[in-house]
Amino acid sequence: MRKIIHSAETLMANTVLITGASTGIGRATAEYFHEHGWTVVATMRKPAGGSARTRWIELPLDVTDPSSVGAAITRARELCGRLDVLVNNAGYGLVGTFESIDDHAIRRQFETNVFGLMRVTRAVLPWMREMRAGTIVNVSSMGARVTFPYYSVYHATKWAVDGFSEALRYELDPLGIRVRIVEPGAVKTDFYGRSEEFVHDRQLAAYNARVDRVRARMASVGRHGSTPESVAKIIYAAATATGNQLRYAAGLDAKALLALRHLIGAQLFQRIVNLQLAR
Repeated sequence: MRKIIHSAETLMANTVLITGASTGIGRATAEYFHEHGWTVVATMRKPAGGSARTRWIELPLDVTDPSSVGAAITRARELCGRLDVLVNNAGYGLVGTFESIDDHAIRRQFETNVFGLMRVTRAVLPWMREMRAGTIVNVSSMGARVTFPYYSVYHATKWAVDGFSEALRYELDPLGIRVRIVEPGAVKTDFYGRSEEFVHDRQLAAYNARVDRVRARMASVGRHGSTPESVAKIIYAAATATGNQLRYAAGLDAKALLALRHLIGAQLFQRIVNLQLAR
């Protein structure tokens, strides 16, 4: 294992631990916190290492593996001594016709996006509880409160994260631990590529035309989304805010669609989405 040496000044800095920090929002968030003087523990399933990453601590952490989570949190505590912010960012999108998605794929989606997030949260709570301080930022999605075609399983995980986070506040507020939810809209990351798992059985021909149309539209949305850096700024703002705000929308599309859905209700919102996809 590469030896990591830190000065006394570094060890006294505020510390953030980020899951899923190899690319995209996680990587941008690590960069942003580092630029603001934080000690950054960037975790990912397979750390790349090398001189380019020595400005922060990299640790292996697979949110679906309890032993990996435990080892990473133990090591982070040995190296840093304190944890001010946890950013639960690891996740991916399972997309496609629900009829085509088998139980194994559904369980894997929940294991990463929901149970993995819960697992890491539970692992850091004793640490934060001893400090009687800390902030947990759960990176969810605007898809926790609005829905789109062929994202049914993904939406289910994000709605679960939203409910979990809101309820957890009741338990943690009296202990001095804050909970925040960040809700990005479309982001220019590999969410629409490497981090997306698309499932559709073309033999289910009744779905094909609409699936093709929606896939093309969503790919275009991804290309014109917010940057990971802009989402990182919102995550930082949520992590460092002192008020009681729970949800932080990230991106103009997220702010607009969440406001529209709240204003017009579910039925009319669905009609508008269907009309847009029919073009």
